[in-house]
Amino acid sequence: MMSQGSSPSLLEALSSDFLACKICLEQLRAPKTLPCLHTYCQDCLAQLAEGGHLRCPECRETVPVPPAGVAAFKTNFFVNGLLDLVRARAGGDLHAGKPACALCPLMGGASAGGPATARCLDCADDLCQACADGHRCTRQTHTHRVVDLVGYRAGWYDEEARERQAAQCPQHPGEALRFLCQPCSQLLCRECRLDPHLDHPCLPLAEAVRARRPGLEELLAGVDKNLAELEAARMVEKEALARLREQAARVGTQVEEAAEGLLRALLAQKKEVLGQLRAHVEAAEEAARERLGELEGREQVARAAAAFARRVLSLGREAEILSLEGAIAQRLRQLQDCPWMPGPAPCLLPQLELHPGLLDKNSHLLWLSFENQQSQKDSGKDGAGSQGGEEAQSPREDGAKMERQGAAQPQSRDGAQTPKEDRAQPAQENGAQTPKTDRAQAPREGRSQMPQEDGEVQTAGGGRSNKKRKFKGRLKSISREPSPAPGPNLEGSGLLPRPIFSCSFPTRMPGDKRSPRITGLCPFGPREILVADEQNRALKRFSLNGDYKGAIPVPEGCSPCSVAALQGAVAFSAGARLYLISPDGEVQWRRALSLSQASHAVAAMPSGDRVAVSVSGHVEVYNMEGSLATRFIPGGKANRGLRALVFLTTSPQGNFVGSDWQQNSVVVCDGLGQVIGEYGGPGLHGCQPGSVSVDKKGYIFLTLREVNKVVILDPKGSLLGDFLTAYHGLEKPRVTTMVDGRYLVVSLSNGTIHIFRVRSPDS
Repeated sequence: MMSQGSSPSLLEALSSDFLACKICLEQLRAPKTLPCLHTYCQDCLAQLAEGGHLRCPECRETVPVPPAGVAAFKTNFFVNGLLDLVRARAGGDLHAGKPACALCPLMGGASAGGPATARCLDCADDLCQACADGHRCTRQTHTHRVVDLVGYRAGWYDEEARERQAAQCPQHPGEALRFLCQPCSQLLCRECRLDPHLDHPCLPLAEAVRARRPGLEELLAGVDKNLAELEAARMVEKEALARLREQAARVGTQVEEAAEGLLRALLAQKKEVLGQLRAHVEAAEEAARERLGELEGREQVARAAAAFARRVLSLGREAEILSLEGAIAQRLRQLQDCPWMPGPAPCLLPQLELHPGLLDKNSHLLWLSFENQQSQKDSGKDGAGSQGGEEAQSPREDGAKMERQGAAQPQSRDGAQTPKEDRAQPAQENGAQTPKTDRAQAPREGRSQMPQEDGEVQTAGGGRSNKKRKFKGRLKSISREPSPAPGPNLEGSGLLPRPIFSCSFPTRMPGDKRSPRITGLCPFGPREILVADEQNRALKRFSLNGDYKGAIPVPEGCSPCSVAALQGAVAFSAGARLYLISPDGEVQWRRALSLSQASHAVAAMPSGDRVAVSVSGHVEVYNMEGSLATRFIPGGKANRGLRALVFLTTSPQGNFVGSDWQQNSVVVCDGLGQVIGEYGGPGLHGCQPGSVSVDKKGYIFLTLREVNKVVILDPKGSLLGDFLTAYHGLEKPRVTTMVDGRYLVVSLSNGTIHIFRVRSPDS
């Protein structure tokens, strides 16, 4: 993308999609410019016009259609000039497969000219060698620039040809536009100048441009300033979101450490606090996404208008600039006057607090406090020993602090100190509002009974910058519902696996030319993983600690998509082929797959000597020699089709688990294709199911990329609940795999890999 403030080159304008209509995706025909400075074909705009208005397909701005129809929109002379140059370079009349001379038919009555070898940039005519020599010898054309036709077609003379172009008058063919009528603000040729503009003050185009260019440049500078402010606001918003996620991960670890020594009966309270944290993070992320979306939308609109104005001022001829001057000025003023979003809204960072009654089963032992990010920065400056207020304190220090504050809290009937009951709306501070508490009641249905105290709002510290909120209630997500909760027998007893964060590392290596796009993961050897980086055409090896172990060579031109490790070999799909290679990159065999599918998911069978691949609704299994061992349709329905784009896995019990995009569900079937279980309920949040992995006990881990979640299902495909969420640092998870049956490896869309240890409930 062109950087802010830089002027585009003619080559960029000719080679980019600037001359393509964003509606029909073809080269612009009769280009018309809307008031928002977006240009489309006249016929395409006519199809969009409805009820006297049309909506711009790019910025979605509603534009009134002139009474005379879309033909009355301003003609884009700037684009017309560039299109004339492109057409002249690309073609012309052909004779014997070559361009024909334009002058030969005018002499001697020849029906067609000879092969052209040169071009006159002033006349815009292709010439044969004889006509080109004569063109240089006449009094009227001896100053014309005649160039080699091959070089002209190759673009060597684009800049020079552009300088010699002249906009033609639409009313008087053959006459160039030369004047600007100041009262009418209309471009005129010599014929137009005589009547009816004879008595009007007119200026030559060059002089008129010199007079009006400073005003446009001043408006453009104002929009550039606004763009800089928008970009700065967007970066601040992203930094605030990153700090929130980092702190949320830190607090999550504290929650895990504080809950390690507690009795099984207190697990329900710990899950409730984690639900509060998840709901707060999701609510804050949703609000931040909305603000980012608004900032990016305004930035895109302003940047597109500025880029168009800059192209016109840099590359346009005088007539073209003046024809668009009014529309550009109006749009830039409109953008300058547009109110820009203020600074980022206050974001409350969660803090873990421990209650002194750690051994009291009837008291809440964990709850969250939230601190404004700005307050955290101020306290960090005042006290270098405290990191962002109190988040650096250990759980034991938090408990000691609460013991000191215990005398100020009312006691319950049994003598335990508990927070006050307050069912009013959460308090507000500095205009920030905590998520409302009406939505999270639904996930509690069907769970075992738990204490019902609602939130208390306390303030600690004397200054405003040290003010905190401690909510011991139920914080609600304002956008995304938690996954349907499991039954009381699982939720209350703690029988579900839990994630323990292990490490995180990037996969981009010094030799990579592009940002990684991870499309496949699989275990590879003891405590190693194999990463398929489709963007860099590489199979990379990493340890579970993030150490890079090298790469497995792939055939030239192959972009590995899905990958699986077998006994002494690696299978991967690339395009419409399945490859089996040795660890040193030697191709052992390749098989052609269906061309109707963009990518194919592969998975190693538990025995390690066969590989399964999804092909157009079927599952095909190949042995180490490349022979087809079996082929079946899951459930026997030819129209089912396991996910055609990437994901398929096998369980230790020999079952197949796949993401079915046609039925929008997760399907589990045995080795014969008989369906054992299937899930497509509300726990998918309306998303298409993504990557699937299975642990050693058969639990299924399903990725939901759109909502930043990994949910867990039982071996028969019944939903059990959320396993990983945005609270764990997930941002657009892409592919997962299970290593040694107890390490879940999750790749993100930015090329980062997170590794979580799956802690079984009986460990």
